[in-house]
Amino acid sequence: MAGERLACAKNGVVTDAPQGKVRRSTSWAGLRAGDPVSIDDARARRGSFEFVAFVEHLENGQSWVEVVGGKRGDRKLWSFRPEQVFRPGAKGQGLSLAEEPGLPF
Repeated sequence: MAGERLACAKNGVVTDAPQGKVRRSTSWAGLRAGDPVSIDDARARRGSFEFVAFVEHLENGQSWVEVVGGKRGDRKLWSFRPEQVFRPGAKGQGLSLAEEPGLPF
């Protein structure tokens, strides 16, 4: 779809239309851009994160979740596997949002 722009950490513009080899969506598993999430990863300990986008590589089937945040005051863009993303406070307790999407917050 010519002329449509995808999410970019620099400009914040997001569409769900595929462009090139990836499709980026600002909603996934009941989340919308800006919703808080917990991450199950040693690099993300003691950090706070907000959902940015769910990204799918259209050729190889890989997918990942982009979040922004980190340690107090950080606003870095991070990417994690979908099974590492949990509703706030639920990290390591039950199913990830990839396994049971749409859980009430």
